[in-house]
Amino acid sequence: MLYYLALGSNMGDRLSNIRRATAFLKTIGTVLKASSIYETLPVAMAPDAENFYNQVLCLDSHLSPHDLLKAAKEFEKKMGRDVTSPTASHNKPRTMDIDILLAGDRVIATRELTIPHKEMHNREFVLAPLNEIAPAAIHPVLKQRITEILSRLKTPEQINGRQKNATTLKTIREGVF
Repeated sequence: MLYYLALGSNMGDRLSNIRRATAFLKTIGTVLKASSIYETLPVAMAPDAENFYNQVLCLDSHLSPHDLLKAAKEFEKKMGRDVTSPTASHNKPRTMDIDILLAGDRVIATRELTIPHKEMHNREFVLAPLNEIAPAAIHPVLKQRITEILSRLKTPEQINGRQKNATTLKTIREGVF
């Protein structure tokens, strides 16, 4: 199955954390595409929280969405994230966050898993890197291409202290995998 995954880190060596997550994902599938890595301000976190490094990957994996979620959560725990409950590290700094954005054209709504990711259409730090590698991908609920959703985003996040649109996010490293 073809997945689009968002990776985020705002603790420790953020670039190394992204690389470790990518290496882990290569053990459970094939990374087909990787966006650039973007530095973004944290959203809905304490004012002193470090900036995030964010990247979106396209992963081809034999795992089911629920099995992929389980593997991702186990890896996050191994990286030091508190996963004792779904809200244990919500809106808190983290070494690694792996979110399943899209899983083919599937729509899943369970207690453990929501696909497409329930907030992806509101988050420039997700849409910009996703648009970089899959502008024509279709959001299976909104029935819109990623590029259309991004162009209609009404409230861009603050990036490096200034309001910016998706085309001017700070790129840390070009997409490599």
